[in-house]
Amino acid sequence: MFLVDSHCHLDMLDLTPYDGDLDQAVQSARSRGVGHILNVCVSMKDFPQVLATAKQYPFVSASVGLHPNEQDEETSADELINLAQDDKVVAIGETGLDYYRSSGEVEWQRQRFREHIRAAKETGKPLIVHSRQAKDDTIRLLKEEKAAAVEGVLHCFTEDWEMASKALDLGFYLSFSGIVTFRNATAIQEVAQRLPLDRMLLETDSPYLAPTPNRGKPNEPAFIVHTAQFIAELRGIDSEQLAAETTANFFRLFKQAK
Repeated sequence: MFLVDSHCHLDMLDLTPYDGDLDQAVQSARSRGVGHILNVCVSMKDFPQVLATAKQYPFVSASVGLHPNEQDEETSADELINLAQDDKVVAIGETGLDYYRSSGEVEWQRQRFREHIRAAKETGKPLIVHSRQAKDDTIRLLKEEKAAAVEGVLHCFTEDWEMASKALDLGFYLSFSGIVTFRNATAIQEVAQRLPLDRMLLETDSPYLAPTPNRGKPNEPAFIVHTAQFIAELRGIDSEQLAAETTANFFRLFKQAK
């Protein structure tokens, strides 16, 4: 089985079980069938380390972007375009909107999101989109900025089928994290059942959101096997088929990933 963890944060992993050694954590994932990992950037100041980690491994790619909750940092389309020139950088993000953790005026989030979309269009690299309690504005901005030209993924999808359908209309993929395995995640499970298989990705978002049976523990790329098995059972298909399809989807979207 060849699986792709399409969204994780290797530089944030809890390495206590591995004596502080990232290589052991990565090799643990490899031993479980994880053949490729996308190391996602959330902070401009941390981007050099995100990129350096990706350069350590031929099967790890990187992104560049500034998370919507990082209010103390700034970036621009020009900076993102410049940093995305490295061959290891296969995506712009994660970017998007998060109204759950923000209060007051959030126009700065919307403007930042627009900058990322423009950078994606300029570089031809897809978007990694974070959306939390902001589904209407997320879709609206993607439409206004013509993000369908570059496509991308709504990562860690936690919304309903209505939003899923609108994302599909824009040519976007949906990625499912360990949340889909939670007992009360019925709306997400419905989307995971209905979504065309050629638009699905899998992720851990580690070190967050560990799937059942590891819920409540620090997450890691090796745990993606549980999410894959759960969705395969949900859809009534073989785990090998799900792995093959979602892997093909990843490399079709992130064309520069090796």
